[in-house]
Amino acid sequence: MSNRVKHIAIIMDGNGRWAELQGKKRVKGHEEGAKVVKKITTYCSNMPDIERLTLYAFSTENWKRPRLEVEFLMKLLDTYLKKELPVYLENNVRFEPIGDLRAFSKSLQKTIQMVQDETAHCDGLVQSLALNYGAQDEIIRAVNRLKKEAGEITAEMLSNTLDAKCDVDILIRTGGDHRLSNFLLWQAAYAELFFTDILWPDYTVEDLEKIIQRFTKIERKFGGLK
Repeated sequence: MSNRVKHIAIIMDGNGRWAELQGKKRVKGHEEGAKVVKKITTYCSNMPDIERLTLYAFSTENWKRPRLEVEFLMKLLDTYLKKELPVYLENNVRFEPIGDLRAFSKSLQKTIQMVQDETAHCDGLVQSLALNYGAQDEIIRAVNRLKKEAGEITAEMLSNTLDAKCDVDILIRTGGDHRLSNFLLWQAAYAELFFTDILWPDYTVEDLEKIIQRFTKIERKFGGLK
């Protein structure tokens, strides 16, 4: 019996390097990367088994990047969400951001909330953008919320308090690096990990399909023998 893919998570790495290799400004790579997000999301929304797609868009560490690049990314996110709202609705995609959104401007927070509200009725694919997200920060925030609870904290309690509450089946990282970079550390405990040298702006639906095909043939034991 082949595995069903319910939750795919992707570290979308390589936007800046893609642009630099073409002699372009790094921001051009982010623009191209946003187009790939649309293609991959649309594909996943048409695959009945896939319930969730979680994309690492902006980490808690990304604030260290040059100020102009960060400002561009904030504008790109705002523009992307407004532009893609009809696409979400057309494809029955519910938008659920994860991360600590309090660090963003009030106007960007308003846009994020607006898209979340407008797609709340959609019952197809759930697309989560990880925004100002870091798994360590997520776990710390969850533990601090649970400190008010009486008795011992269980794994189930912690899971239900995290931003992302579903285990990951497939975790993909583009761009050539082989690390998780503080992404969904709890949820990816038994995820199948796939690393590719392909830079995110060059990533295609066909590349994703190949990984899904490989996943379906893996024997997943979750720590057991069978």
